[in-house]
Amino acid sequence: MIKNVVFDFGQVMVHFEPRYMVERYVSNKADAKILANVLFDRLYWDRLDDGTITDSEVVQACKGRLPERLWEVAEKIYYNWIYNIPEMEGMVDLVQRIKTKYKKRVFLLSNISTYFADYAKEIPMLGMFEDCIFSAVCGMVKPNQEIFEYLCKKCNILPQETLFVDDNPKNIKGAVCFGINGYLFDGDVARLQDYIEEIFANN
Repeated sequence: MIKNVVFDFGQVMVHFEPRYMVERYVSNKADAKILANVLFDRLYWDRLDDGTITDSEVVQACKGRLPERLWEVAEKIYYNWIYNIPEMEGMVDLVQRIKTKYKKRVFLLSNISTYFADYAKEIPMLGMFEDCIFSAVCGMVKPNQEIFEYLCKKCNILPQETLFVDDNPKNIKGAVCFGINGYLFDGDVARLQDYIEEIFANN
């Protein structure tokens, strides 16, 4: 029986689109492309996720790859990206439905930076979740088994009673290997809702 549903954040609860975040501040297409490629380079973001680099170090590294005329806007984009992540249409309603109609516990598990965790209270949707596990804070990242073990212990949930929703096949594989049920999200909220409703109808 599924008693808990754990959601990823980026590309599941929200749209994480570097070009969108950059073009909120920059109209020149060429500059926007450069800024998106540099500021959101996985070279930095993988390390932000596991907590091995600071935000100020990332900004300085990015400035070293950008012309000086873009330094000011680069900082503005970097320190405001958390306010430029539109909700995935229908996901907030789905989470609320899981809580209110089916009385299930809901959690968030995300590979994400300390900066995001520090300002998480400014993102209203996160208040829906009983607990939020952020990789940089706990020092573990998906798809490693240790983060799923940490999730279950911290939230007092059992793997076999938990469904994990993520858009990354590697993360789903990691969860399944640990004994958690997985759902690979493809952006189709209606399909996910049908899947969840079927599960709970048979519980």
